[in-house]
Amino acid sequence: MFVFFFFVFDEDADTTIPVQIDEQDINPQELEFFNGAIRKVWHKQQEEWYFSITDVVQYLTDSTDPKQYIKKMRKRDEELNMNWGTICTLLPLPSADGKKHRSQTASTGGPLRIIQSIPSQKAEPFKQWLARVGAERLEEMADPEKALDRGLEYYRQKGYPEKWIKQRLQSKSIRDNLTDEWKRTGINDHKDYAILTNVLTASWSGKSVNDYKEFKGLHKENLRDNMTDIELTLNQLAEVSVTALSKVKNPSGMPESKSVAIEGGAIAGNARKELESKLGHSVISPLNASDPSLLEIKEK
Repeated sequence: MFVFFFFVFDEDADTTIPVQIDEQDINPQELEFFNGAIRKVWHKQQEEWYFSITDVVQYLTDSTDPKQYIKKMRKRDEELNMNWGTICTLLPLPSADGKKHRSQTASTGGPLRIIQSIPSQKAEPFKQWLARVGAERLEEMADPEKALDRGLEYYRQKGYPEKWIKQRLQSKSIRDNLTDEWKRTGINDHKDYAILTNVLTASWSGKSVNDYKEFKGLHKENLRDNMTDIELTLNQLAEVSVTALSKVKNPSGMPESKSVAIEGGAIAGNARKELESKLGHSVISPLNASDPSLLEIKEK
């Protein structure tokens, strides 16, 4: 994951301070130039969109020789040049000749870092957007409740039903309790969290996280944001169960924690199977947030 810092003026401290922006905080759909003008490729292993750096530079500068512009840009920005190998990944992209050629690409955070080194009017809206994101992170550090308010507003703007939103926020609290419990047992690596989440999800739903997302037609999107209220409820039951069992069993290390995740997930899995037997159909739904209103069961 790409991480960079944006400097924001702090009135209380009367100085500029660095604010960390993780790539997961960035929604590519908010950036207009990602829509159509820039070639992109989905990296299945990394679960990230990768964008053509040449296209980004050409679009923002109108340069007739973007590769030469990139060379000059790297010369004048030593920090960018020093981290170029971290930012760039060579991936095959379709070219004018109809063939795919290995090209310099970067995931979402890369182009945003490059934008900061481009003195162009076209780059200004994105620089202003970065400033806004940085300022919001600063506010949330001082007042965490603002992050909750922004989360509520985000879901409302997307058209999610109010009941679903309340349940989603509750699921976030349950998830936080689970990761806190994993930390207590000595698991701190986010990669290990992903492994345990995958085990837990497969145990209750019958699908790995990747298979589940593929079933719903998702790429980078958050799986929980695309669950129906029934799916969210079952996922909550699985996570609550794993948290409770972990506190009793006090697992040590990944193998024992995996066993607890399977056991807790199975509790929700059994509930799913019983519900499906009564309903006569699967509750694992292909519905996603392309129409958020469909994610909530309608009262008859």
